[in-house]
Amino acid sequence: MTSFQIARVDFTKDAVVVWKSQHENHGNWPVVYVLDNGRNSNANNSLRDIYVGESLNAAHRLRQHLETPTKKHLKNVRVIFHEKFNKSVCLDLESYLIKMLAGDGANQVLNRNNGITEARYYQRDAYREGFRTIFEHLRADGVFTRTIPEIENSDLFKLSPFKALTEDQANSVEEIVNRLLAEIERDEGSAIVIQGDPGTGKTVVAIYLIKLLIDIKTFDSLEDMDSDSRFSNFFTQANQRLLHDFKIGLVVPQQSLRETIKAVFKKTRGLDPRMIMNPFVAGEAEGNFDLLIVDETHRLNQRANQPSGVLNAKFTKITRELFGRDDTSKTQLDWILAKSRHQIFLLDAMQSVRPADLPAEVLSDLVADTRATGRHFQLRTQMRVQAGSDFVSYVRWILDPRPLSVPRVRLQFGDYDFRSFGNVAEMRDLVFQRNAEVGLSRMVAGYAWAWKSKKDKTAFDIEIGETQLRWNSVPTDWVSSNNALEEVGSIHTVQGYDLNYVGVIIGLDLRFDLERKRLFIDRKSYFDTKGKEGNKTLGKTCSDDDLLKFITQIYGVLMTRGIRGTYVYACDPGLRQYIADFIPSGSSTPVNSALNPNGNAMIY
Repeated sequence: MTSFQIARVDFTKDAVVVWKSQHENHGNWPVVYVLDNGRNSNANNSLRDIYVGESLNAAHRLRQHLETPTKKHLKNVRVIFHEKFNKSVCLDLESYLIKMLAGDGANQVLNRNNGITEARYYQRDAYREGFRTIFEHLRADGVFTRTIPEIENSDLFKLSPFKALTEDQANSVEEIVNRLLAEIERDEGSAIVIQGDPGTGKTVVAIYLIKLLIDIKTFDSLEDMDSDSRFSNFFTQANQRLLHDFKIGLVVPQQSLRETIKAVFKKTRGLDPRMIMNPFVAGEAEGNFDLLIVDETHRLNQRANQPSGVLNAKFTKITRELFGRDDTSKTQLDWILAKSRHQIFLLDAMQSVRPADLPAEVLSDLVADTRATGRHFQLRTQMRVQAGSDFVSYVRWILDPRPLSVPRVRLQFGDYDFRSFGNVAEMRDLVFQRNAEVGLSRMVAGYAWAWKSKKDKTAFDIEIGETQLRWNSVPTDWVSSNNALEEVGSIHTVQGYDLNYVGVIIGLDLRFDLERKRLFIDRKSYFDTKGKEGNKTLGKTCSDDDLLKFITQIYGVLMTRGIRGTYVYACDPGLRQYIADFIPSGSSTPVNSALNPNGNAMIY
């Protein structure tokens, strides 16, 4: 697609009238256009306002925008033409440019979130290749400030509310909003659960839902609304009245992910970073919320020893204020239910990683209750791992703590780069190589080494043979930090994030007994104190079986971060031999294998 044209027009009534008279296609041809207010010189607000649209009658649509109060301040128009454009192509290009502009970091995108979805059409792949050429021309003209790889590797892009939804995501969003609006009208409360494996886009759905609800609440005109968009029917004055003064909060238990989402909200029109909070802030908030959305619900806490005395005191204080007494059976889930009229819980019980996390039976009851009322939604489409949805279940199957009693078969994942290594230095070198090629490639590990470098910046934390490594030097947004490539991230810095390639070091906290044919843990090699301590308040201990469950789930999370590839090195020789039967070798260092010539496990 090389014969496209980009016309520059001043965003004034006179200029648009003149431009329309220059060619009949300016009023009768499918196009995509970009409106902006130029580079913003205000030091306190350096973001440029920008809007992307598509139309069969560009001149008419531009005149409509000139009468819209929220767009009158815009100055420039770029109209993109191509002789082979059609409605489907223009909708797709519009979606692509919105996503890329939101991820660029220099813009505040003015578009509403009314239904960007992944639609198929004739020769879509060929057209999409041409989109990249259009991007480069717009970048040369100053519309974009970053390259395509830089944008696609950014958190702003990955967590943008303008992401195109998969079909199961879009179906869930549509049904949830329908139910929510109906329940608000009937003055009824509700609880909804959205479940999904790693990479199915639970966080994306949460952010998308908030943006959609805020846009319905605040829209001021329907003139520039595409009636064909998936969620355009929600934009009515009746729904706007229902959402008047509707107070929404997003609860994110993990500190790193919470700060990253705040950065996205800061650059998204209608969203406010103050909407994002930890469970303590939600519990202490003045007044109640109409809707609380909880991401990573499985990381909410039950009553347990907190990381600090201050938080222990807060747990008691919040529980007493909400329930009239210090009831130790109450969890942060109970806080959320008490502080909101409506709740949406996003969860994956297989990603619980500490004894203080909500007990499995509490999560099971929550899922069962919402299933019984038809308020349970399952996300199945794998958005992260290019190996597909079977990869997550395969990784969890490899890490299943139960003793092996039947032969297992190695699965193949096509072009997905899945390898095990007998030498950690070789794996690290390959991670460096992949980062040079496509960026966003990182090393991660289980918490099997003390964090010496936290106090002594010259110390090394992880020493395996001659390889010396340090833990992450920053607690928030580590994957995008300057030194991340040289460091190793833990579960607390990468849960919820995407990487292009991930190199996973399995420490001596997890081992494999070749005679008993089962995984086991070495408690003294696990250095997350909060990850293995008992719960004196509730009279619970963290048994070896409990810890084995948490540690295998941690490695399950770490091994499902990679979009393009996953590399694994195990410190324990028995575990190295075990995983070599199920993960192809990528190392020049020999690893014993128990596979027969057909690739089936003989011993296990």
